[in-house]
Amino acid sequence: MGEKRKRVYEALLDGATEGLSGKGLYDFVLKRCPKATSKKIVRASLLALTDPHVRDPNILNTIYALAIKHRMDEVGSAYDPDDEENAAEKTPVLRKLKKKAESSAYAALQAHPTRLGSSLQVTRAL
Repeated sequence: MGEKRKRVYEALLDGATEGLSGKGLYDFVLKRCPKATSKKIVRASLLALTDPHVRDPNILNTIYALAIKHRMDEVGSAYDPDDEENAAEKTPVLRKLKKKAESSAYAALQAHPTRLGSSLQVTRAL
């Protein structure tokens, strides 16, 4: 483990052991390691979560919460859980699969209009 990451890791464990969490823990780590970035803190958090010597569930939960919060900060506005856009329209592969499924359904309707027509009308009505 690199020296910088080890210092951030130790500051993270020390702060969590003292009962700090959230912004207090983050500020504690930044005070001890002023050059620490959010990314470095997340990586040190992951090291702490995989360390077999850290067994206190409260410390692990605190570190986990900090890692998740700051990881989501890194992602920023790229992830919007309220995004109404259909996932099938976001990626070329999913768009292609959706188009293929639609054309297959259309071909099936053309081949057997009486058998599939009524079920497609019910589906569209929903």
